[in-house]
Amino acid sequence: MPGVPDASSPSATEHAAAPGARLTIRPARQRGGGSGGSDTGRRRVPRWVRRASGPVGVLLAWYLASTTGALPSNVLASPVDVVRQAWDLTASGELPSAIAASGKRAATGFVIGAVIALALSLAAGLFRLGEDVIDSSMGMFRAIPWVGLIPLFIVWFGIDETPKIALVALGVTYPLYFNIYGGIRSADSQLIEAARMLGLGRLGLIRYVILPSALPGALIGLRYALSTAWLALVFAEQVNAGNGIGYLMSNAQQYFRTDVIVLCLAVYAVLGLLCDFVVRLLSRRLLTWRASFDGDGA
Repeated sequence: MPGVPDASSPSATEHAAAPGARLTIRPARQRGGGSGGSDTGRRRVPRWVRRASGPVGVLLAWYLASTTGALPSNVLASPVDVVRQAWDLTASGELPSAIAASGKRAATGFVIGAVIALALSLAAGLFRLGEDVIDSSMGMFRAIPWVGLIPLFIVWFGIDETPKIALVALGVTYPLYFNIYGGIRSADSQLIEAARMLGLGRLGLIRYVILPSALPGALIGLRYALSTAWLALVFAEQVNAGNGIGYLMSNAQQYFRTDVIVLCLAVYAVLGLLCDFVVRLLSRRLLTWRASFDGDGA
């Protein structure tokens, strides 16, 4: 009725308690667009700025410690010296050549390890016989430090490119295998039963239910595998390498060139970050059907 306040409004009780009082209606605050001291009206810092604040802060602290003398140059070169060395090595072509050689080793080892891990995880995840034969063996071999196999790889394959690629492939195999295998075995049993009731055969069940369910775990394993590939390459290129980033590090170690050593470590970090960024993009494209938690807060 006109002139009668709604019982659900906050001012209904006040109107009933004071019949002669004047009713004041205040406009509701708009989300994110109000003025005054509202928290929702504050401008938020972009996420890329917040992500960059950590590395920038580390670089700034490093620069200040170097310029003030708190961090001697014989202990760790200043970031200015590292950037200067990067410019010189890039201009001479030595750094691009080293990155290309290391990238080729990492890519070859990753492809070999990924193919092996995919075949083993599918066999162990889809078949009970495969699980009985493969999974226990993989669990046993995972306990062996793969870096400790370098002397054995040298005996088997010599000191050429083969042991370096084999070490990268071995480091890639374990994280991919266990994440894909775990993703296959964590498929929802009720969803599988519903697919069977709809008439899906074994191949259709694997293609449309089991493999999509294993995709999130496979992408997590891919992130671990890519980082492990670069980690394995650091050790592999210490073994009689004639080129590559590890070769630059070995030479710099002999002459106590901390600027070159830090530069090589920074190159490894940037390459690993780029690989992680690619996997994140793949996850966003391939997992659009999957609702996930993106974190609380702004």
